[in-house]
Amino acid sequence: MDEAGPVVVGVDGSPSSLTAVETAAREARAHGVALRVVHAFGRPPARIPAGGRPWEPASAAGVPQLIDGTLGEAEQRAHAAAPGVQADHEVVVGDPVEVLEIESHTASMIVVGSRGLGRFGTLLVGSTAGQLAAHASCPVLVVRGDPRPAGPVLLAVDGSPAARGAVEFAFSQATRHGTDLVALHVWSNRTERAYASPADPPFVTYDEGRLHDEEERVLAEALGGMGDLYPDVRVERRLVRGRVRHTLIEAGADAGLLVVGARGRGGFTGLLLGSVSQAVLHHAPCPVAVVRTH
Repeated sequence: MDEAGPVVVGVDGSPSSLTAVETAAREARAHGVALRVVHAFGRPPARIPAGGRPWEPASAAGVPQLIDGTLGEAEQRAHAAAPGVQADHEVVVGDPVEVLEIESHTASMIVVGSRGLGRFGTLLVGSTAGQLAAHASCPVLVVRGDPRPAGPVLLAVDGSPAARGAVEFAFSQATRHGTDLVALHVWSNRTERAYASPADPPFVTYDEGRLHDEEERVLAEALGGMGDLYPDVRVERRLVRGRVRHTLIEAGADAGLLVVGARGRGGFTGLLLGSVSQAVLHHAPCPVAVVRTH
């Protein structure tokens, strides 16, 4: 991730992608960087020259009309949402997910809509969205629901080292947009901290009061030091006993952005995107940012 790199948005002319353009333009203005609008279509060439990119500048007939139409409207939306933002665009031939993955190496953020036309329309079907969120080198923001720019940033806290990047990103977003931050940690008696040791059986007796105190400690440690780095951000800490995915999705109804890590506790170590991240990508009622810790 290049923090000074542009905010890159994938666009195909669908209503969802044009809404994503508006969100991306506001993010570019908030971060003080340029906006890059990318339309990718088709498949990459069968043979790629050594050292070359897996796509090529588009030169097919009809591209000028595409630029004047789809990308022209996208730029109009961008300037209306964030007047003065610097924007450029490119039309390329290649697999959209692969194109955006490579764009992420020099971007500060990748923004996509939740539904689109053609190949961009498959971003949230099956494992494709997971592929982008799991492999991108910068945060991936999926515009879902009804974006509320003034709503608080909702941070999903699980206390895992892999989620540290999500914590830092959430505080940065809150301070850049001048919003509050809600740090939500969901726990239950099925958590691994309910047991005295890894060898304990799932029916072991536990001290619920002590477990609650432990979860409070996890939440406090996850946010440790952030108050000094971001003194202007007002933080509400929420410790909720319940089901993680259901609780996060429900809390997202009032949020402007839900921030999750690419992987948390539990699951198989070989998976790059956790089940909670996948669930909110599909069902959250607000935009979702998935952040990998590198």
